[in-house]
Amino acid sequence: MLEEGKKAPAFTLESSDGGKVKLGDYAGKIVVLYFYPRDNTPGCTVEAEGFRDAVPALTKLGAIVLGVSKDSIASHCKFRDKFKLNFPLLTDADGKVMEAYGAWGDKVMYGKKMKGIIRSTVVIDKDGKVAKHWPKVSVKGHVDAVVDEVKALKSKK
Repeated sequence: MLEEGKKAPAFTLESSDGGKVKLGDYAGKIVVLYFYPRDNTPGCTVEAEGFRDAVPALTKLGAIVLGVSKDSIASHCKFRDKFKLNFPLLTDADGKVMEAYGAWGDKVMYGKKMKGIIRSTVVIDKDGKVAKHWPKVSVKGHVDAVVDEVKALKSKK
């Protein structure tokens, strides 16, 4: 279970921007790490567009955004280009990072219980600790809550 105030699990994942991204690459920055089920689906598109539109404000606050799903890099690149996303999308094909962050598990879809990606977001502070964890995200209004959390975090330090 992911705990606020504890060290965020380290990861290295392939990026839609090419190469690999390590959490350690962002030491000293605030990281908004969001997990989503699938590229090019309605809810995931709305969420991605929300983060895209919030990137300028988050950048001013010293934060970066990373989106994570199991989709391939090719799928991520199409999704990024189609919706002009301005942040990297990372591929977690084996789901190990999702498990470490509590973004993989039981969920109910169309009345059926199944295992899958749980839409969730984690804000990691400059010291690499979990500052805020939203274990189950509803897309509407979520990005605003993330921006507010980053503002609050920024004003603490």
